[in-house]
Amino acid sequence: MRTARLRTVHPVLWAAWAALAAGAVLCVIGWYGVSGERFAERQLPYLASCTVPGAALIIAGAVLLTHGRNALAAARVEELYGLLVAAEPDGTVDSGQAAAAPLAVSADLLMVPGGTLFHRADCPLVAGKTEAVPVDGKLVASGELGPCPICEPAEADG
Repeated sequence: MRTARLRTVHPVLWAAWAALAAGAVLCVIGWYGVSGERFAERQLPYLASCTVPGAALIIAGAVLLTHGRNALAAARVEELYGLLVAAEPDGTVDSGQAAAAPLAVSADLLMVPGGTLFHRADCPLVAGKTEAVPVDGKLVASGELGPCPICEPAEADG
């Protein structure tokens, strides 16, 4: 699912790279022209016609590149937000009640090796993961593992 905004970013990035390349070519041509002239009054046309516009194109390309990358990042965040909203369940339950009820209710606790949270077995973050293992009580007691904010396993124990 690509958003329309994401499709409009690519021409901006291409224009940015084209402006950078054209600016670099103009600067090289201007440098070559200036280097072949001995007197300053014969060097000025190369500066005015190649080097200054080349530098302006390089600056414009850098601005377009920055804008395009920011727009690309914003489009990706928008796309991810759309996926997150689409993943929310359609419920007729009042939103206050839905927020109070945890997503998972299993009493079995799991963790992912190398992770920092422990989860209920039916938590969406570990459900279906083959690498999830039962929680070691020593890690929870020492504070190395915290409760998952999604499935709230600490409330089941308390």
